[in-house]
Amino acid sequence: MKITKYSQIGLLTAATFALPATAVTTEQTTFFDSIAAHCGKAFEGTVTAGNSADSAFSGKKLIMHVRECSDTVLKVPFHVGDDHSRTWVITKTQYGLHLAHDHRHQDGSEDKVTMYGGMTASMGSTTEQSFPVDAYSINNFRDNGLDVSITNVWHMYSHPGEFTYRLTRENRDFRVDFDLTKPVALPPAPWGHK
Repeated sequence: MKITKYSQIGLLTAATFALPATAVTTEQTTFFDSIAAHCGKAFEGTVTAGNSADSAFSGKKLIMHVRECSDTVLKVPFHVGDDHSRTWVITKTQYGLHLAHDHRHQDGSEDKVTMYGGMTASMGSTTEQSFPVDAYSINNFRDNGLDVSITNVWHMYSHPGEFTYRLTRENRDFRVDFDLTKPVALPPAPWGHK
């Protein structure tokens, strides 16, 4: 069979349609966009649920910074006082939204427990998304003696005027609410990021 210019275009078009595309629902896209709308701004939060396991957050200034935004990835550092080790990474994928926790040391190197998180298991809603722990994270937690974390579910709520980050599992319910009505001074770059 002779391949003409037009049949090459047809092959290229067919190949293009065969590539995996992001497949987030309308609800997930609206949720993602509601966070992206705050790109470049930082907001202060308050712990509104927690227990002794969350003592590292007590008395510290808690700041989220919607720092890096593209059509498919949001990077939101979560600063705890002078600890700039945490960045939430929310990504649109062909399976839904994925949440990862990028943890770094002060020198920028990756923590041994990093990029853990999970994929949305349902469409969620325009204001709420949940991320049950994934297999990579379970293995990472087990390898590092954190078996208590293998049933983690992370939740994010984006309502007008308020953003919430929440972690739940048996005997743990940690929640931080951020006031989106009052932007604050931008924090320094998170460790390992420019």
